[in-house]
Amino acid sequence: MTKGIIKSVVGQIAQVEIISKELPEVLELLLIPKEPDAKLEVYYQAAGVSFCLILSDPQKLHRGMEVQGSDSQLSIPVDPSILGKVVNLYGVPFGQSSPASSGVGLPIYSKTQSLNILKTSFEILETGIKALDFVTPILKGGKVGFIGGAGVGKTILITEIIHNISLRLEAISVFAGVGERTREGQELYQRLAESKVLPKTVVILGQMNENAAVRFRVALAAVTIAEYFRDTQKKDVLFFIDNMFRFLQAGNEVSTILGVTPSEQGYQPTMQSEISDVQDRLISTENGSITTMQTVYVPADETTDPAVTTIMSFLDSSVVLSRSIAQEGRYPPLDLFSSSSAYINKIVLGEAHFEALTEFQRMLDEYKRLSHIVAIVGESELSAENQILYNRTKKIINYLTQPFFMTEAQTGYKGTYVDRITAIKDITIILSGKLDNIESKRFLNIGSLKEGGIIK
Repeated sequence: MTKGIIKSVVGQIAQVEIISKELPEVLELLLIPKEPDAKLEVYYQAAGVSFCLILSDPQKLHRGMEVQGSDSQLSIPVDPSILGKVVNLYGVPFGQSSPASSGVGLPIYSKTQSLNILKTSFEILETGIKALDFVTPILKGGKVGFIGGAGVGKTILITEIIHNISLRLEAISVFAGVGERTREGQELYQRLAESKVLPKTVVILGQMNENAAVRFRVALAAVTIAEYFRDTQKKDVLFFIDNMFRFLQAGNEVSTILGVTPSEQGYQPTMQSEISDVQDRLISTENGSITTMQTVYVPADETTDPAVTTIMSFLDSSVVLSRSIAQEGRYPPLDLFSSSSAYINKIVLGEAHFEALTEFQRMLDEYKRLSHIVAIVGESELSAENQILYNRTKKIINYLTQPFFMTEAQTGYKGTYVDRITAIKDITIILSGKLDNIESKRFLNIGSLKEGGIIK
């Protein structure tokens, strides 16, 4: 058995001198007999010294403490009893001392699945949110990112999707809060309980006040829970992570503490591999699918940040949220010019959706050009043809706003769910010109055209 002595404790890193012939494996947990709750994880080794991440309270550690190996990695106990619980990295519900599940502990460092059991699907996952279903459709088993700065509504959008999808699908939801504020975790729990989707949901939190090593591992623990429900329970899983940027930020903190030389952009040199360790496991197999929805914080609203672009390279759909649109009170504040999906083709969407979307995108490009002219000389100076195009496009942009169930108390608008087929039909009617005589402001914050009283 591996034996060692702590030589130093600096922040969240402990240096352990190995005094036995047997060296610990990288990622092995080291235990301290005098402190049963203490956990050290071997991060790397050099010259008989193991540099370990402290996954417990560093205040309880000191120089000279004896350490011994466990011959095991960090694991989380999982079985169906974990549903409906809010747990920490070790599967223990907040406020309790024992794990929520009595199931077998699963190592959080599972390997990526073999390519021969992967399964692809072209089934569109309907969210009931018009802007997403029409402009950036989400596929079952796909990956979508909600990208934006602080306070633009990323978390609200995710909780609205959990509410809309979980009530209509026999799927399990796994929510990973990486770097969440305590208040945000409490609000999320209340929203899930009020919308009656908590019994089919697992929430695992690595809060902002916890050390970087814990926050860094919470995402992998959440992936392990999702894999359990996909492979053992053979369920379709909706995987939500808030926030993927903070996962990389925690990794960067760990890298800095260890004294690793950063890349030219200031991030850890292992950033690409760290995010692939998470993303490459979130896949669909013959047992079930994992559909991934992740928020991505954009520092200083700069979408060219290296961490943001690295995360976006793993996504199938990118939903970019705009601060200026949010400030106008238009929700969801989708940036129609920057958002994109890899599935904009006739085979996946169907002919009606594909033709309506491509026509709208063509008009949107013209609308952007005409907006500069309108800002200078006014709409009345446009030609008759351009006025028609400008107003139809504006109506569709307004139509793509929508009241949310999750914000009824704040906005006073009753939440709406609009299925994809209805949204396509409504937009096709607007494109046809049948509603040219109706003011564009009437299309704001409604559900379908019928619900808004625009058509019968």
